[in-house]
Amino acid sequence: MARKTVLVAGASGLVGYAALGHFAAAGDTKVIALSRRPPPWAGVRHLALDLTDADACRQAAESLRDVTHLVYAALFELPGLVAGWRNDRQIETNGRMLRNLLDPLLRAAPGLRHVTLLQGTKAYGVHVRPLAVPAREGRSEMREQPNFYWVQEDYLRGAQAGRDWHFTILRPVLIVGEAIGGAMNLIPALGAHAAAMRERGPILPYPGGAERVSQAVDAGLLARAIGWAGDSPAARNETFNITNGDVFTWPNIWPAIAEAVGMRPGPDEPFLLQSLGRADWDRARTRFALESPALPDFVGLSLEYADYQMRYGHNEPGAPAIVSTVKIQQAGFHEAMDTEAMFRKWFKVFQQKRLLPPP
Repeated sequence: MARKTVLVAGASGLVGYAALGHFAAAGDTKVIALSRRPPPWAGVRHLALDLTDADACRQAAESLRDVTHLVYAALFELPGLVAGWRNDRQIETNGRMLRNLLDPLLRAAPGLRHVTLLQGTKAYGVHVRPLAVPAREGRSEMREQPNFYWVQEDYLRGAQAGRDWHFTILRPVLIVGEAIGGAMNLIPALGAHAAAMRERGPILPYPGGAERVSQAVDAGLLARAIGWAGDSPAARNETFNITNGDVFTWPNIWPAIAEAVGMRPGPDEPFLLQSLGRADWDRARTRFALESPALPDFVGLSLEYADYQMRYGHNEPGAPAIVSTVKIQQAGFHEAMDTEAMFRKWFKVFQQKRLLPPP
């Protein structure tokens, strides 16, 4: 008999996909995936639901009475991605989606014990100002900057007040893992760019701008943190930053990425990844008999996200974007991962699934 029933909202996205795999592998857990596409795991129930449709969410809640844990990883992003982060429509829609799901779920599922909500470094204003290094939970937030995080968090805290369920807010940095067609996954974006560059030869120049010291987190590690948060008393009603535990710069890690895709790093050659042509990717798909879809369906908005992360067009070093993970370590979650090994791992996964050319 299942010890808990986990509902993963946004299960086809980068975070949701990893969380779904983590919970699906647990023998005592029943898993429900809320996503556009059915999940690939046996024994996982799939629910296709438009979270912007309040009536549909109310009807669906009747079939979710056994839910004990909600992992909310659903996300609405506008075309243009970075520009949309401060858009009123993006803020309102994300706030409404969480309310549409959680309001009826709270009425329908009396055994609900925990909600995990995902935020990120935009809570510290990384998209509009240099971070106070290291950014810390409760001390460095940029509440004055409109952000759907605050809309969702304020709603969640209000809904939980006086109740016997709890929540945890996790703030991952750059997430790397397995998902296609998403807004912010660099493996399809960098992999598609590398595949197109292989038509010119074995050299893969670094396409970005001046470096900035940054952090990343492996999607699998993040999924295990989500699992920990759902059951740990130390995580109740708390907010935690989560990273791999090290730091990196793109120029320094680029040789490992080039090697992972079977190429050699070359002199810097700035290139706007958003300008990658569909025909270039189609030639690579045909040449290597790949099973990946056409470019828009493969990368989503991730080419723009890659340009943003690698600081294309910037000639001066950027302010470091570093968060403190002392709080989550002191609370009991101690996992770490080498970021270079993380990139190698996920390129290999995509290659083995014939989503990217073999090295």
